[in-house]
Amino acid sequence: MAGISDIVTQALNSVFGPILALDPNPANPALTVLLIAFIVSLITTIANKYLVDQDELNEQQARMKEFQSQLRDAQKRGDGKEIARLQAQQAELMGDQTAMMTNQFKPMIVTLVPIFLIFFWMKQSAIHNLVVMLPTTVYWVTLTPVWHAIGGMFYGSKATIPYGIGWMLWYMICTFGMSQILRKFLGFKQGF
Repeated sequence: MAGISDIVTQALNSVFGPILALDPNPANPALTVLLIAFIVSLITTIANKYLVDQDELNEQQARMKEFQSQLRDAQKRGDGKEIARLQAQQAELMGDQTAMMTNQFKPMIVTLVPIFLIFFWMKQSAIHNLVVMLPTTVYWVTLTPVWHAIGGMFYGSKATIPYGIGWMLWYMICTFGMSQILRKFLGFKQGF
């Protein structure tokens, strides 16, 4: 098993090693993680763009929102007939929603292995030692103390650097931002 792990690590080093070498601070490669977050966001956004029918997804969500609004209004009025009619219609809407949820899993199937491999490489490379110092406001807005507490529960109480975050939280912050920018650039009508 260690042989396969070494082969995968070497292959990924040949791909991502040059990116890491270009980082101005290879010992603390925050820019490399930003670039990897961009690559992963681009892969997942493009997969979502071409594997999920965005128009149908938006229509389905609009139908469900309208249905919920009608059901709430009927319940407020106490209109038993309308509630019964809407509940009969609900089964059909749930079937449509299940089909759309299945469609939304298509990109995950395509992107899961590459993302897993990238995470594996980041954990094995110099990136696992990354500490990014956040401005005080960003530190509190991203709820970093909460993440530190959760990490302490799982990994023991390690002393953390004040206002510092590790590679995983930095990656998540970068990916969130990059995904939003790419979704807007590629013409998605909604955020997530």
